[in-house]
Amino acid sequence: MATAARFLRRTLRASEPASRLLPISYRSIVGRAAYTTGGIIDIGQPTPKSHPELLADEEITPGITSEEYISRRKRLLDVLPEKSLAIIASADQQMMTDVVPYSFRQNGDYLYITGCTQPGGVAVLSKETGLCMFMPDKHKEDVLWEGQTAGVEAAVDFFKADKAFPLSEMKKILPEMIEQSKVVYHNAKASTSSYRNFDAFRRASLNNKVKDLTRYTDELRWIKSKSEIKLMRESASIVSQSLLQTMLLSRTHREESQLAAKIEYECKMRGAQRMAFHPVVGGGANGSVIHYSRNDKKIKTGDLLLMDVGCEYHGYLSDLTRTWPPCGRFSAAQEELYSLILETNKECIKLCKPGASIEEIHRHSVKMLISGFQELGVIGKGKSIQYNYLNPTAIGHSLGMDIHDSTSLSKDRLLEPGVIITIEPGIYIPPVPILNEDAPDRYRGIGIRIEDDVLITESGHEVLTASVPKEISHLTTLMNMDMGGGSSTAEAHEPRAACS
Repeated sequence: MATAARFLRRTLRASEPASRLLPISYRSIVGRAAYTTGGIIDIGQPTPKSHPELLADEEITPGITSEEYISRRKRLLDVLPEKSLAIIASADQQMMTDVVPYSFRQNGDYLYITGCTQPGGVAVLSKETGLCMFMPDKHKEDVLWEGQTAGVEAAVDFFKADKAFPLSEMKKILPEMIEQSKVVYHNAKASTSSYRNFDAFRRASLNNKVKDLTRYTDELRWIKSKSEIKLMRESASIVSQSLLQTMLLSRTHREESQLAAKIEYECKMRGAQRMAFHPVVGGGANGSVIHYSRNDKKIKTGDLLLMDVGCEYHGYLSDLTRTWPPCGRFSAAQEELYSLILETNKECIKLCKPGASIEEIHRHSVKMLISGFQELGVIGKGKSIQYNYLNPTAIGHSLGMDIHDSTSLSKDRLLEPGVIITIEPGIYIPPVPILNEDAPDRYRGIGIRIEDDVLITESGHEVLTASVPKEISHLTTLMNMDMGGGSSTAEAHEPRAACS
């Protein structure tokens, strides 16, 4: 301990401001020493030196090189009008209590442009200055409680910013940059009071000079690079394997909470950093609640189980839903509805190709489902408006660094190679009428959704979640597989008596 203290004192005495990072008028800013282990500097997130098992040389985040990040910045500047300034704030740290933080997740645009996964920073981009990063000031007490974070040196050396300053200096620098710009763009949803309260920003806003940056970043994020597709394939693979393991567990463990814990465990054990969203684990009528989140009930024998899950793998997300009978077989009413949803899922996936659009695929799904629901008697002839009561969702959405990615783009936007979308038809019939829908009693309390992640390719599409069973015969076989008790194959595939 004494040796470490002496080393820290020597390091602090030896540390000097990195004058090449700052204009001459800011050379007086005090530099900070980062904690080191064996010569490896801790900048608050993995680097190729600290985590060689995760990052190759020249990568800022796993799978994405500094060259790709620099290219993203250039592409953004190329599409912005002349004399524009882009201000991109990181996400704020959200607190569970006054001193206990939630697990932090970075704002997608800030991560996309900088590669920094840490809270508190502000990135400013213009053709005149390049990328300028304002990094959070860190005090010794903060390091004691929260650990090291990236500072101005890391901003230039690791994140490849053209300029970097402590956040405390932003009030001296950013207002002049704002005043010299014709238009100021910012990621409005993540905007922070650290710059919104500047007089220069307020004046720009009053003069209608402040615009939302989202439509430009959404455009850039719409088509995924080869590196991004590789990460999204892995994210889809992780959640697919994990859901399969959870499906097997559901045969013997019927608590929604246990299955929610299982999917998160399996995803993280396979390398995911977190879940993409709170898992939906809806047994029986809970599956008819589209964004069900309580996960606190026991699944009854004979009920279907709907699980909507996704994970995050180094900034890229997956989104997968399957519905199945844990007891081993579908009832007649369940199978009728499931067959229709499955057929719609498969037919809509066939439409996924360059030149199609999410809106076009959605309209096709609505026609299929209305026709099928009317044939089953779920909605009456001439009462197609009731369809919206039973399925108010779209057929799918763009997927990427956010679950609903590139949301400012029109659903009529033509699909192109490199775009990734979901296809997720469903039906949600509550146990008692809520919106005047008049489905027959035999279908009451049934919720079904089948969702896949689909990559648009030059020749058509690739289903990234295709490995997870969804055919009725495959699901019933899976649920009735021999669990190692020594029974014969024929016995193992017999439907369970508990279903009756």
